[in-house]
Amino acid sequence: MYFLWFILIGLAAGWLASLIMKGRGSGFLLNIVIGIVGGLLGGWIFGLFGWAPASRFGSLITALVGAVVLLWIVSFFRSRRKVSR
Repeated sequence: MYFLWFILIGLAAGWLASLIMKGRGSGFLLNIVIGIVGGLLGGWIFGLFGWAPASRFGSLITALVGAVVLLWIVSFFRSRRKVSR
């Protein structure tokens, strides 16, 4: 059951982060991947500050912050690659 919540929170976080950063979604599977990797990244970032999510909503916020940071990093490298061509 926890795995299902992990996927659903990842999907929601990836979709919201895609809307925040690009203005549109990235597709079902890519949103899940972005959300799950963002959840890991967000957990690591929040862990640096000593914060830990205490609920599903906290997990969603953690994954959302991590996914936004992830998309920001990806867009940074994409823009540098376009400039260097």
